[in-house]
Order: sequence, then C-alpha cells, then structure tokens
Amino acid sequence: MKKKLLFWALAIGAAMLVSACDEEGPVSSELVTPPTSSAVVPLSSSAVNNGGVAQSPYGILPTVKNMDVALGLYGTWKATYYKTYLEEAALYPVLAQDWTLVFGNYVAAGMIPARIVWDTQNDAYCVIDESNDSYKKRGCTVSEAIGYGMLITLFAGDMQAFNSLWYYNRGYREYQGSNLMPWKVGTFSYESLVATANSSSATDADLDIATALILAYYSTGDIAYLNDALLIVNAIWDNEISPSGMIYAGNMPVWKKETSAYNLSYFSPIAIKLFALVDGAHNWTSVLNTMYTYMLNVQAAGTGVFPDWTDINGVAIDPKNGSATSTYWQFFHESVRIPWRIAWDYFWTQDVRAQQVLGTLNSFISTRSQGSAANLETSGKVMYSAVAGKADGSTKSLMPNWLGAWCLTGMGGNQTWLDECTASFNTKAMSGFSYFPHILMTLYSELLNGLYVKPALLPL
Repeated sequence: MKKKLLFWALAIGAAMLVSACDEEGPVSSELVTPPTSSAVVPLSSSAVNNGGVAQSPYGILPTVKNMDVALGLYGTWKATYYKTYLEEAALYPVLAQDWTLVFGNYVAAGMIPARIVWDTQNDAYCVIDESNDSYKKRGCTVSEAIGYGMLITLFAGDMQAFNSLWYYNRGYREYQGSNLMPWKVGTFSYESLVATANSSSATDADLDIATALILAYYSTGDIAYLNDALLIVNAIWDNEISPSGMIYAGNMPVWKKETSAYNLSYFSPIAIKLFALVDGAHNWTSVLNTMYTYMLNVQAAGTGVFPDWTDINGVAIDPKNGSATSTYWQFFHESVRIPWRIAWDYFWTQDVRAQQVLGTLNSFISTRSQGSAANLETSGKVMYSAVAGKADGSTKSLMPNWLGAWCLTGMGGNQTWLDECTASFNTKAMSGFSYFPHILMTLYSELLNGLYVKPALLPL
C-alpha cells in the first residue's frame, strides 16, 4: 500500500522512564509516551528537520546534489518495504493473534510498531501462511534493516516512521530480556526467538540503532532517545567489543574465538565517536583508534579494496557461517557498505584516516575506470579481489547500490569524480523487490544528496 510521506513537526511529550539494569536483565517495561504533534505536513526538501542551523565544517558534497531526488527515492523505498503492525494485522488476522505477546502493550498505548520487510526466505517462520502473493515468504525482518531504517527515516525527517521502527526494536529487546535485538525475527511475532542462532545479535545493527537514537536526542532534546541509546551502548561494550578494542561481529561465542572472523563493514566511526560523547564510562576512543589502525593495515596489505571478512591479523578469512565461502576475499556484499560509513565520518568530522581510506578506494576504482566515473557501467565490476594474487569474482552488472558506493569514495576529495558519479547515480530508480540493494541505495542517496545534516546541538 503506497503511503503518503509525512513529517512530524516534533513537540515531544513526556519522557520514557528507563530502569538502570544490566545487559542480561530485561529492558524497562515502562513504555515511551508517543510523541505528539499539533501539525502534520507533507514531507518536502524544505520541511526536512535538520536540527536547526547546520554545524560546520563539513567535507565536500556533489555540486549536483538534489535533496528531492533522495526524498523521492525514500518514498519509493518506504512504500515497498515499510509495513506497520496495523497494516499487516489487517492482512493476516490469524497470524496477528500471536503478535500481542511482543507488542500488545505498545499497540494498546497507541505506539504502533513497524518493520522493514526482508527478502524472500524459505525458513518456516518467514512464511506467511495467510499470504497468497509475493509476500508469502517475506515474513522476516533483520535487525540490520531496523538500524538502516531508523537512520533513513531520521535523515528524511519522517519521525513518525522513525518512532515506529524504534518501537519494533524495543519490543523485541524487552521480550527477549536483552538490550541487543535478535538479528532475525518473524513479522511481529516471537517465533524466531526459540532458535538460538536467530537470537544472536548483529553488531552493525546495534551500532546503527544506538547512533540513530543519539542523533534523535540531539535533534529533538527528548531524553527518552538518549536513555534507550545508553542501554544499547553499554550492552555493545559488554558483549560486542573485544578486550583489545576490536569490534566483534555479534554477541555469541562463535564470534569471540582466536580464529573468529571480523567484518570491517561493521565499523562505524560516527557511531563510536557519538558513544564517546555520551558514555564517559568506557574508552570508546581506544576502540576508534584500534579499528582505524586495523582498517588501514588491511587496506595497505591488499589491493586497495577490502575483503568481506578478515582474521585478527587482517588476513582474509572464511567466516565459517556459510555466507561467503567462495567470496570472503572479495570486495562484495559486506564491504560494499564501507565507503558509506567512512564517507559519513569524513563529511562530518574530516578525520584524516577516513580521507586516507576513501582516497585509496577512489584511486583503485578510478584507475580501473580510466579516471572517469562515466566508465563505471562497464568497469565498475562487483567482486574485485582485495587480496593480491587471488582472482576477482565473476563479472556482474553494476547495481545502483554499487554505483553509489563508488560515488561515495569521491567524498574524500575527488570533486570531479563525485559530481560525475552522483549525476549518474541520481538517474537510477528502484524496480521490483530487492531488499539489500534498495536499502543501501536509499542510505547512499541521502548522504550524497545532502540530507546528512548534523543536529545543531551536536558537539561533533
């Protein structure tokens, strides 16, 4: 169902009452008072909430940036992948009978959760028995999508959608009795929580969710966002950060062995810098420095791009989870997110390490494209090898999310590349249903087209 794009002019009401509990204890059962608004107006580029006067300095953006392009893409993405509790309960009333176990109190309080639909899956709990259309096997949502979705809706100024995704996140954390969301859940139900593997956290999602909440706090002044973010931040420190300052891929023991794999696309410098700002109890600056040093060493030891998975020494490694057995040394599904995370850091903070990473990535792809982004459609191949001497992956068409990733490498200082590449990227449209490419495309579009505005009160 295509929804009208809305922006809530925030007039936040009472704050959430959050208990001080440890990671293994339950999240507070006190519910957040829903934000109220005296005016609901159509979202447009002139209505985006940017927190007031923009902070400076910023890094470079494309001279061809176009906020309306990004907001139009956002509208298409939201209409396809964003589904509310009430919307799906009306479609699947039998399935919805179980949903009150997780979200009954939220709905009763008028706090309607929403989810982001994941791709087609054959898992039993991802099947919607009442569905007879293409959504039959799309009954699952991953925590990664909630993290991305909260950032996307926040930067689009759509706080109604932001809060609904936040309620979804909180509901599952409360139900599981943890401050870290399970990485995969079913619709609005509890079924996936019976599977230990699905109850594992995904660190990138936790970082993004906490980041979005901290930014929402600085944008609105509502302490409820910060209180909940701190619960997650503390849980990340206790469960997903190694003693040496490395970021684990998740909270399960399988990610904490000497032979475990690390995922550099999970490293979000902005997240770590925000955590250092609001959480004085832990040494987040050490984590930032450890991870940047590790990232630069991995990049210097290889071809200039990043492998999807590496060991503690920075060597490409099979994560042994079935996701990348024949691709782990390539710049592929995981690493495609690195340019976005690093470009965001350089745009907001001008960290010289971010510029170095972006410069090396841009030099790599520029060399293979004869110096022109116009050649990316033929030379911007997916699956370049990050390991000298190992073969590239099979040639694949340049999907829009990959084009956007290559554009973002220019934000380190290659204005000509950035302009030319973004002009091409902004002509791309979403078609069909493809969760991962489309959600990344939306994220990248918002950054490239100027929607990543720092809240005025954010001292970053």
